[in-house]
Amino acid sequence: MEVKIGVQHAPREIVLESGQTAAEVEKAVSEALSGKSQLLTLVDDHGRKVLVPADRLAYVELGEPAARKVGFSAL
Repeated sequence: MEVKIGVQHAPREIVLESGQTAAEVEKAVSEALSGKSQLLTLVDDHGRKVLVPADRLAYVELGEPAARKVGFSAL
């Protein structure tokens, strides 16, 4: 699943492909925003952790994974 995270006072957004389900990501975001957790912690497809301070979150966008095309093909 593609996750885009907007961070306050940062000119770029964080984009990652996560193996977590939409429900798992939504639960992590809601826990961070409600104050249960100080950090939003997500894991990408390569096993790397992305940690964002909850008080710096501007927005989180959940999307479907984009299939990457490999090679040359006629469009």
